[in-house]
Amino acid sequence: MLEAELRALISPSRREEGCWQYDLHHAIDQPGMFLLHEVWESREHHTEHTKTPHFLRWNARKDALLASRESAFWQQLA
Repeated sequence: MLEAELRALISPSRREEGCWQYDLHHAIDQPGMFLLHEVWESREHHTEHTKTPHFLRWNARKDALLASRESAFWQQLA
């Protein structure tokens, strides 16, 4: 169920303005662990992403699907 919900975010997110990369990964040695690697043109584009119907749908369901969640914003150095 979790993987299907995460996969449902990929296509519409990739079509959003400012989305440069939106990839789903899974841990090979830890079943059920996933990583969404997102690269947005700007923080503002990411903020707009969180207002889309597909994100809002995910946001309403995520707590029932996740055991834990970590999130961080990164800046590329090189």
